[in-house]
Amino acid sequence: MTFVSSAALTNAMRYQQMRMQADLVKATKESSTGKVADVGLALGGRTAQSVTFSRDLDRLNVIVDSNGLVAARLSSTQTSLGQLSNVAQTFLSSLTTASSGDNSDSLTQSTGQTTIQQLTSILNTSVNGEYLFAGTNTDVKPINDFTAAGSPAKAAFDASFLAKFGFTPNDPAAANITAAQMDDFITNDVTPQFVGSGWQTNMSNATDPQIVSRIALNETTETSTGANSDGIRKLAMAAALVSSLMATGISQAAKDIIIDHSQKLVGEALSGIAQVQSQTGIVQKRVSDASDRMKTQIDLFERHILDLEAVDPAEAATRVANLTQHIETSFALTARLQQLSLLNYLT
Repeated sequence: MTFVSSAALTNAMRYQQMRMQADLVKATKESSTGKVADVGLALGGRTAQSVTFSRDLDRLNVIVDSNGLVAARLSSTQTSLGQLSNVAQTFLSSLTTASSGDNSDSLTQSTGQTTIQQLTSILNTSVNGEYLFAGTNTDVKPINDFTAAGSPAKAAFDASFLAKFGFTPNDPAAANITAAQMDDFITNDVTPQFVGSGWQTNMSNATDPQIVSRIALNETTETSTGANSDGIRKLAMAAALVSSLMATGISQAAKDIIIDHSQKLVGEALSGIAQVQSQTGIVQKRVSDASDRMKTQIDLFERHILDLEAVDPAEAATRVANLTQHIETSFALTARLQQLSLLNYLT
């Protein structure tokens, strides 16, 4: 005689439900992702191939994302360099007018002051909390304000004038400064403060080394430009000379020398800034090309991974539907079994 226990049937049904629910979770995941739920179980010996493809794909995606940030920084740098070039061009126009005697000394001085203030503002531009022209020292403003109270660069400039001539620019004796004396002062005293070591002592906090970024798996390049380039130094020097001395009591001959030197400096600055713009443009192209190449590689890796891990979406959807139906039927049977009682048959 065979005995059938309702408890045994119920437990068997419960175990079957647990298995089907686990299978449903896997089938649902495969239906939604289009890939096998368990790569190791599905691929066996080819699992290592899939893992390698996925690892390389992740590396490429990280570099492409990084290149997006690099491209944004380079684009902002180009914008700032363009603004700097416009400032220099406006300043040069003012100096040209002054050299012909059509500008007053005070107006020329004001233009020089505006120029150095704009230069400082542009060079201290930051993007995402990082200063564009600071080199690797991205958390520190690259340029000190020459016109600010207590400026070390302005203090050094004034001290060098006093040491050279023995009086200040507004002293009556300044009217006797000759063209040769002013030329000597600019060449031997002012130039080292901007083009020489004095630049990084008093004006610049930027580093000479630039940010180096990996723009491809086997390619790196400098992806920033600094405030220590010759063009920027020369523009700052010209603006400092004009803003500090043009509206003072120095002789007209000395002022003519300042205008002459400043015109040459700004012309060289424009050339230097254009060169930096060109170099930045080359880097932008390299970053763009590297990203395009990697996007092609990413597409290939994704196809390889899909070939290995893909499931038939129609089959996956059918499995989900069948499992759902079986689980619902199982629950219904379990409920019927739980309602069975010997008492129902003893009455």
